[in-house]
Amino acid sequence: MKKILFATTALIATAGMAAADVRLSGYGRFGLDYNDANTRTGLNGAGNAANGVSETNITSRLRIQFDMSTETDSGVAIGARLRMQTESRDNTVNGNGANGTTTANGARFFASYGGFTVQVGNITGAIDGLAGLYLPTSSADTGIDGMGFHSIVANTVGGNGFAWDAYTSANVGANGVELIYSSGDFGAHFSYSTQNGPAAVDRFAVSGKYSFGDWTVGLGIQDSDTVGEDKVILTVAGDIGQFGVGLAYAQNSDAGGVGVDIDKLRIYGKMDVGASGIVLAWITDEDGAAGATTNGTSFGLNYQHDLGGGVTFDAGFVDSVNDQQQLQAGVYFRF
Repeated sequence: MKKILFATTALIATAGMAAADVRLSGYGRFGLDYNDANTRTGLNGAGNAANGVSETNITSRLRIQFDMSTETDSGVAIGARLRMQTESRDNTVNGNGANGTTTANGARFFASYGGFTVQVGNITGAIDGLAGLYLPTSSADTGIDGMGFHSIVANTVGGNGFAWDAYTSANVGANGVELIYSSGDFGAHFSYSTQNGPAAVDRFAVSGKYSFGDWTVGLGIQDSDTVGEDKVILTVAGDIGQFGVGLAYAQNSDAGGVGVDIDKLRIYGKMDVGASGIVLAWITDEDGAAGATTNGTSFGLNYQHDLGGGVTFDAGFVDSVNDQQQLQAGVYFRF
């Protein structure tokens, strides 16, 4: 009798596993990073000199994602995403504990039906999901790890950097809720989160996109209880034969906390080089308080070469508005 019960239980469990879809994906990257700010201190340096950080180091990351989903009898898809990651920059691990430690992040759950998706927990965020916010490269910016993501118009040197909800690898995330809608060439995204503390801090964002031909236009707006986090962002990107161009603008409300908005504009252009290479160049202009040392231009150059099998060689250079120069070269591989 016990054997029959055990076999029946195992059969039920196996059937349940077969009904669900579990997928494993991710990427790895590794290479050399040169950052001249590592040996300088103060506003125009990273302040790493006191910690004995050299200008040239190995930068690396390994990311593994687990996506799980199933479907109800009525056709509603239910699922979640969990991520594990370890990385090293400037010979230290950022946000993941001791060097070499791998940590799991907060889960993101979803329910999807038709063109609608509701997500809760470690949400994507309407601003982070805005079409055209990031660059169309392996790192979503320059080099193999983004090198500070100076090209993002919502990320300012003179104020709050990365001050929006985004799916994070290192901790629980925003623990918010969002609604995503997609129908043909149109998409809309609404997100909300609140951070509990001495006072609840609410953050609401909405974004939309529309594609026509080879072009996509995006608009994002964020309203936050935190000073310096209100944003309005406009993006336009498209392809002209072997060339691609993009324009992005953001008004970052009082991002420096001094009662002055920081406007940031980015233009990029890319072109195919041979059958497997892509060169992309970008420039930004950041304008905040009069006389601020963070006013001015940043620019970057990125080269990406497809080696086949999901592997690319990537190299990039960035000269940012805070007089910081970085150079990287390395390999990306996806699985």
